[in-house]
Amino acid sequence: MLEHDLESELTPAIGGYADLTRTQLVTLLPELLLCGQFVDRAGMPWAIIHLGQDEMAQVACEEWMGASPIYTQRMQRALDFVGDDVITIFKGLQLDCGAPPQYMDFRYSLESPTRGHFELAHCGALMDVEPMGQDMAKLMCHDMEDPTFDATAIATNPKARMRPIHRPPRRPEDIAADTRPHCRWVVFIDETADPLPVPSETVEMQSTRAAGLELSPIDPSDDGRSAYDGPLVDDIDFAEYSRSALVRMADEVTLQLHLLDQAFARAIRRRVTDDATAIEILTNQAMGFAASAAARFVKALEIPPTLAGAAYLLSVHPVLNPRAYVALDVDGSSMHMNPSPAQEDPDSWPTLTGPGRPEVLQAIVRALEPSFDVEVTGTDSDWTARVVHGVAPRKEPSAIKFAGASAANSWEFSHRTSLPITPV
Repeated sequence: MLEHDLESELTPAIGGYADLTRTQLVTLLPELLLCGQFVDRAGMPWAIIHLGQDEMAQVACEEWMGASPIYTQRMQRALDFVGDDVITIFKGLQLDCGAPPQYMDFRYSLESPTRGHFELAHCGALMDVEPMGQDMAKLMCHDMEDPTFDATAIATNPKARMRPIHRPPRRPEDIAADTRPHCRWVVFIDETADPLPVPSETVEMQSTRAAGLELSPIDPSDDGRSAYDGPLVDDIDFAEYSRSALVRMADEVTLQLHLLDQAFARAIRRRVTDDATAIEILTNQAMGFAASAAARFVKALEIPPTLAGAAYLLSVHPVLNPRAYVALDVDGSSMHMNPSPAQEDPDSWPTLTGPGRPEVLQAIVRALEPSFDVEVTGTDSDWTARVVHGVAPRKEPSAIKFAGASAANSWEFSHRTSLPITPV
């Protein structure tokens, strides 16, 4: 098909995810959840380079502890499953960018509403770090998970606890045989325990515009499910939900990514006092994330390699969504950034774009076509970007190469039916 024919079939998503069809949203939700992996895979190599492995682990802990309690409660309110039991915790994990479906294949079981188990039949994050050695596996599966899992749990109940039954590092013979499940945990409400305090990182993040952003409510009259009410299910079938609910979920998951990124940025800023170095780290992280997410979206949404396709890709990319957070207008192959709540959050992804800072936008459009470029004019808070034909870079930037090394880049989702889980 000729380029002009392809372009004529594509209408930019001016309203962001609200402009997508129900079928597109069903496809997009797992992809957005998977993007949580790219936030870390794009950022942590730069934390290691500048800070070392041990400090990188602390950055990761502060990142997840800062973001996950906030977005966990946001999703509970959005889909009307607020509660204080293990069932509520498990429902939240299923809509958490830290636990993307299938790639982080959580399998749940319940003994009662206040006690249950999960195991990872497949852990994509382990597949990324295990080749780096047992020390790195321990760093992730012990040092990082212990505080961050509890931070997620207490967002539902301050007396909730997650404790390992078994977990990596695996012995060489177990790695060779790929023994599974990769880990198993018990989750319970301990009414005799002292409530755990809200992490200081969470308290700090609560002041961001992203944390308190109001999104359009779900229309209960729309065709399909409007809430995650009823029993816990083993796999969420997004096709069961209404278009209105899917739009809200997509916006919420995208905010999860922004919150995670901003918590990462704050952890970096606590350790890197030189502004130029900090900006370099954050821009490299944004570029890597942008490229990996864009490549997944290109394939999932079948976006053609045209100028209109590039503008469409920008209009649906999580760096530039949701519209309530990033005020973006798209017209043909051009896009205009208006003053936005995102620009009031220091070091948010949109603050790393603009005149003189085309790298993140370039990473997005070049995931579609390596010869595309972006011209940006205007001011830091009010600028216009235009996608143009250019010349493909001779060498892939290290920032994009690091993020591209994750197995999440090539992951393929499969359809699963949704079955209820009841206490045994």
